[in-house]
Formats: sequence, structure tokens, C-alpha cells
Amino acid sequence: MKLLAIVLVVIAGMGLSVEAGILGPLGQQVGHYWACFSLFAVEAVLAFLLMLLWGPRQPVSFFSAPGWQLTGGILGPGYVVILTIVTPVIGVTLAMTGILAGQVVKSLVIDHFGLFGVPKRPVNRHHLIALGFVAAALALIAGGQ
Repeated sequence: MKLLAIVLVVIAGMGLSVEAGILGPLGQQVGHYWACFSLFAVEAVLAFLLMLLWGPRQPVSFFSAPGWQLTGGILGPGYVVILTIVTPVIGVTLAMTGILAGQVVKSLVIDHFGLFGVPKRPVNRHHLIALGFVAAALALIAGGQ
């Protein structure tokens, strides 16, 4: 099960790279905010169809969730707008490596302190070595451009 989860997140990560490659040119053609909006419009329609086809038949209202959990939706548009603007400037590889570096740093903090209700997973030497490799990759890619 753990291996399948790892494979799925790698595939999802590949999808983010494709998304970055598409958003940069789209943003230059139609404008950054329209590109962001079109992405989320398509995602909303697809999520709605998935919900209709495979969602629970008696769903619980999302208004019953704590308000702070709904604020995650604020982060997506910021991420997409930044990706749309920077990808044509620095390229998909550097953009995605920078995103990965930010994700790893914040993920280590979230896991270590058990933020947002996730189980605590203390940062250890292996995590820090992996973070060092991500930082080295970011520096090498940035230096090669």
C-alpha cells in the first residue's frame, strides 16, 4: 500500500510539471489571472463530476468542517498565479524544483510539530539529508541557467 501511495504521488507530481508547462504559455496568451481562473474552472467541473459519480450519497456539508480547514483553498490560486508568472521566466525545471524545496521544508515543519491535526513525525537525520539534496538540486539547476 505504501509503495502504491508513493507511485501515485510521483504521478501527481508529474502532472504538476505538465500543469506548469501549460500555464506559462496560457498565461502569456490570455493573462495570468485568466489562466488561473480557467484552470480552476476546469478542476471544479471535474471535481463536481467525480463527486456526482463516486461521492457519498449522503455527504456531510463542508460547512460542518472547522473554518480554518477551508482556508486551504486560498493557497491554490496563489500557487497557480505564481507558477503562471515565473515558469516562462525561469523554466519548468527550476520552477518545480523551487516548489519542491518549499514543499519539503514546510512538510518537515508540519510533520515534526503535528500541525493541522496530522500525526507527529519527528524530523531526523535522513530527512535533513534529503532536504540538503533538494537544496543542492535547486542550487545546481539555478546555477546552470
